[in-house]
Amino acid sequence: MLGGTRSGKSRYALERALSLGGDAVTFVATARGGDAELEARIAAHRAQRPPVWTTRETGADLAAAVAAADPSHVLLVDSLTLWASTVIEAEGTLRARWLAAADAMARRGPPVVLVSDEVGMGVIPMGELTRRFVDELGWLEQQAAAACEEVRLMVAGIPLLLKGAP
Repeated sequence: MLGGTRSGKSRYALERALSLGGDAVTFVATARGGDAELEARIAAHRAQRPPVWTTRETGADLAAAVAAADPSHVLLVDSLTLWASTVIEAEGTLRARWLAAADAMARRGPPVVLVSDEVGMGVIPMGELTRRFVDELGWLEQQAAAACEEVRLMVAGIPLLLKGAP
């Protein structure tokens, strides 16, 4: 799921994971708290998930979180954007980390649902770090979309099919 902030990505991804896996879903949470507003968003997202789902929180090592997930579960990663910001802040680039995570995802049998913010459709950011983040995230989303069987763009809560069978 790609889309802007508050476009309905996470809601749609939850519905999709539920339809694919029912109770057998592992949710990989990538958000790091840091302020009251973000903590409230994290709590709201947590409350929307079925309590029977397994939740794994991850920092930079997404590949380890994927590998540690129950191999029979559908995997929902929310979000690549927040994961990318963690990795870029710590390491400057996310390419090696993504290749390891993508390899771990490719080894899974059940589907993987990915969520990411589309940040490349706006104005060019003024700061060097922000421009690097947008460039890295754009590269990441191209790699992820190429590996996915289905890609949807969320606009105003409506999923638009970009790739895959309707």
